[in-house]
Amino acid sequence: MIIVAADAIRAELDDLNAHSTTPGLAALAIELAEAFDATDAPTSRAVVARELNALMKTVRALAPVGEEGDAVDDLTDRREARKRKQRGA
Repeated sequence: MIIVAADAIRAELDDLNAHSTTPGLAALAIELAEAFDATDAPTSRAVVARELNALMKTVRALAPVGEEGDAVDDLTDRREARKRKQRGA
C-alpha cells in the first residue's frame, strides 16, 4: 500500500477545518506535501518532510478545539451514568 503524503495532509487539514481557520497555511501544507510526493531525492524529501512537519504542528496548534471528548470526558460520562443508575435503582 502506497501512502500519498498529499492525500494524507488533505484529509488531516479537512479534519482540522484548517481551510477556514488557516487557509494560507493549509495551502502551503498541500503544496509541500505535493512537493514531497513529486521527488525521489532523499535529501530533498528530508528537507520537505521537516518543513511540512513544522508547518503541520503550527496548523494543529491553531485549529479550534474539537467537540469530541477525551478519555477524561469518557470517564466522567461513565461515572455520571453509574450515579444516575444507582439513584434510579
